Amino acid sequence: MTLKSLIWNGLLIAATCLAFWLLYRILHHYSLDDIRNSLLSIPLRHLCLALLCAAASYLCLTGFDLLAILSLRKSLPYRKIALASFVSLSIGHNIGFAGLSSGAFRYRFYSRWGLSIEEVTKIVLFCGVTVGLGITTLGGIALLVDPADAAGLLRSNTRDIRTAGVILLAVPALYASLTMILRQRLTLWRWSFELPRPHIALMQIVIGTLDFVCVSACLHQLLSAFADVALFRSITAYVLANTAVMATHVPGGLGVIETTVSYIVPNAASIGALIAFRCIYFLIPLILGTTLLIASELVFRHRSARTKDPAKVADKTTRTQAPQRTGGIE
Repeated sequence: MTLKSLIWNGLLIAATCLAFWLLYRILHHYSLDDIRNSLLSIPLRHLCLALLCAAASYLCLTGFDLLAILSLRKSLPYRKIALASFVSLSIGHNIGFAGLSSGAFRYRFYSRWGLSIEEVTKIVLFCGVTVGLGITTLGGIALLVDPADAAGLLRSNTRDIRTAGVILLAVPALYASLTMILRQRLTLWRWSFELPRPHIALMQIVIGTLDFVCVSACLHQLLSAFADVALFRSITAYVLANTAVMATHVPGGLGVIETTVSYIVPNAASIGALIAFRCIYFLIPLILGTTLLIASELVFRHRSARTKDPAKVADKTTRTQAPQRTGGIE
């Protein structure tokens, strides 16, 4: 076994252990009775819609990677891109420092499919920019539509909040403009890159915003199961909570999301809605992502062992090259 294999095996074991530790950390804050009672207290319609919104969000996240691959002018089957994206982000969201943690898992997958470390780094940066564009665009819209909640949390007045919303919306507009103006390759230290083509940049803004809309809608369905909450209030709550999570890098935003949402929607932010949201958007994807990671490793190792076995390769070659009998007498 090579040194590289030993290192990756060690990282896989460490990632699996970390995933189980995160699972324990999440569940440790709530008893099984709390989780069961919280889920049972939510009407089935709200629960199903929340699950669909969470699934739609992770589907949007696979679009981040797909656009990144297209911007590199590479070609990979969507099923591979979706696998790498879901495993990386379902675990990365819970670990914290999502860019770095998900980047390590992305490299594990994409390097097997022929991409270099520089190309994987560009994918990670591209996805990070898409996240920033999404939360900036939706945040700007939320501050313009619902400035009162943000003003209360940030201890400011609605006029300043609306001004901040306009500034936020100027960011994606400037980004889209730059992709149309700067078409030459740029160099930064040893790295060379170019801005994505304008249509890809527009898709970044759209799909990045749609991702955060889906997560906010997931939270809204659960909050509205307990009280009448406006959609844009849920959006404001999640955008501000997620901004705080990105600033603090708390694993899974544990405690940060709950505190922020409870402040903005105190009547509806019951323990039931917040526990259900954490289970649906963090816990279930973490379990699925970890399972897929282990399963994919077993499949990759099995294929690698078959490829490296000279006896099997020779036998397969012999059978392929053997002359076909046509039935006559020789």
